[in-house]
Amino acid sequence: MMEPVLLEVTTGDLESLATGMNLMWALTVTFLIFFMHAGFAMLEAGQVRSKNVANQLTKNMLTWAVGIFVFFVIGMGISNNVGSALVGGDSTPLTMFGEGSFDWVMWLFSAVFAMTAATIVSGAVAGRAKLRAYVTYTFLLAAVIYPVVAGMVWYAPGAAEGVDPILAGFGFSDFAGGMVVHGVGGVAGLTAAWILGARMDKYNDDGSSNVIPGHSMTFAVLGTLVLCFGWFGFNVGTAATVIDAGTFELADFDYVGSVAMVTALGMGLGAVGASAVSIAINGKVDTLYVANGMLAGLVGVTGPTDLLTPMGAIAIGFIAGAQLPIVFRFVERKLKIDDVCAVFPVHGSAGMLGLILYPLWSNGATGREVTTVGEGLIAGGIVSIEAGAFVPQVVGVAVITIWTVAATAAVWGALKAIGEARVTPEHERDGLDVTEHGVDTYPEFGDPTIATDGGPAVSDDRLRTDGGEPAESVRSSSDLRSDGGVSDYSTDVQMITAIIRPDRLGAVKQALAEVGAPSLTVTNVSGRGSQPAKKGQWRGEEYTVDLHQKTKLECVVADIDADEVVEAIREAANTGEPGDGKIFVLPVEGACQVRTGETGTDAV
Repeated sequence: MMEPVLLEVTTGDLESLATGMNLMWALTVTFLIFFMHAGFAMLEAGQVRSKNVANQLTKNMLTWAVGIFVFFVIGMGISNNVGSALVGGDSTPLTMFGEGSFDWVMWLFSAVFAMTAATIVSGAVAGRAKLRAYVTYTFLLAAVIYPVVAGMVWYAPGAAEGVDPILAGFGFSDFAGGMVVHGVGGVAGLTAAWILGARMDKYNDDGSSNVIPGHSMTFAVLGTLVLCFGWFGFNVGTAATVIDAGTFELADFDYVGSVAMVTALGMGLGAVGASAVSIAINGKVDTLYVANGMLAGLVGVTGPTDLLTPMGAIAIGFIAGAQLPIVFRFVERKLKIDDVCAVFPVHGSAGMLGLILYPLWSNGATGREVTTVGEGLIAGGIVSIEAGAFVPQVVGVAVITIWTVAATAAVWGALKAIGEARVTPEHERDGLDVTEHGVDTYPEFGDPTIATDGGPAVSDDRLRTDGGEPAESVRSSSDLRSDGGVSDYSTDVQMITAIIRPDRLGAVKQALAEVGAPSLTVTNVSGRGSQPAKKGQWRGEEYTVDLHQKTKLECVVADIDADEVVEAIREAANTGEPGDGKIFVLPVEGACQVRTGETGTDAV
């Protein structure tokens, strides 16, 4: 029988193990936060018009590409120096936390927070900002605007022991960036949108606003859920130290469960709050308000997420979601600011409210242990501690807001003064995808082998509209006249044009094939006939839809009875409801086949 082997574990081994665990956790949550860029890209792309989708996606990618470089060479150093210099510490230039592996990971962790603040702005200025203007602002936000705020709240590496950054030392608390990250992004977005002015056709001469729906609710909701997933890295990840390397005891993980619970509750109650107000205002639960409400609830609990009781998360999450429709309508109708993706009510006002109201439901000065589900000022708990917490929170929010508005207005104001802030009216009409990038996110003419109804593509080039075989003879080109006179075309050709419901296309194709007329041209169109107009809704605002989406079929026949073709289309397209469409039969003076030069019925 072998004797057990005793392994001697040294202090150095424990420290290495603790450091490895901390590194693994920090990197995992950093990657989660980075993945939020996919959520922002999808959320914003869904809320803009189809002609601006590629522009929005490009801005999100360039936010990271430009911002990460700028934050590395400039931003982190400014943040550290601000945090140090404002409290009288050593102002030796710093570009990152230090030189060890954990220091580099913490630099990256800080960088993904900075990039989150930067990318929020893109949603507010969508549809009319020049790409070069947005990239310029991203550069300055990552280099100066955000680092100054972070330095006043989070960073002071050169300060004397026990001395906090200026706002933190005053008593301002922002655990995961409710104001430092989201508030900055929301306020900056609102300011930039104000400087730029509204999109064309957003406001009428009398000041009333028009609804400009985004192109994809699916994208918007998918982006929202991706952001919600990444948000656990954002909030829970701020508890970045798992094990204390010196004592090998739980460090920040001692309260990480509370942070996770508060995050989840805030997310859910934000959606509930937005839904409740949406019903009160519009009588319906608006899908986009639910999505934006989830995010607003998350923003609301992000700042005080380490200090909130569960009841606090429920209350602040609900309030943050409920204020969303109200603040959005106020910004749009009263301030006349065209905040396309509602970045201010989602990120700005929600972050402010969460940080200002948290003392009502705080779990205590330590912010680390939840002893009951109802503490704080409202529950009559820690009155002496929490009653005095309102003033530093209000002051901190005000200072950050004033700095962000002033800096953002200066940058966009300067760009506007030199004519580099906004695209031309012609470019805005055409869409930024084409004018700024030379691409079309949704090309009108896609792969010719794809049928619009999802059915099999027809590749037999011998199919004719009249069901016959190709003619053996080729008419002489002398039959074609170039003097403007009437050519010797056959008049025994007719065109049947049908406007039908898009969902009846498959049945109509089958019916045409059965009567010997399988060839046709299909176009997606919109129009107005006897079908009554309907109401649409975008972020709680109703708009009239009187141009309905239809499919236009064009079928030219020569040797078969046009009446049979008309009846086949009518029977296949008929649903018995208004809006089934119409069929028109027109004489065709002539026809010419491009490849062979055949004319008349032979060309058909």
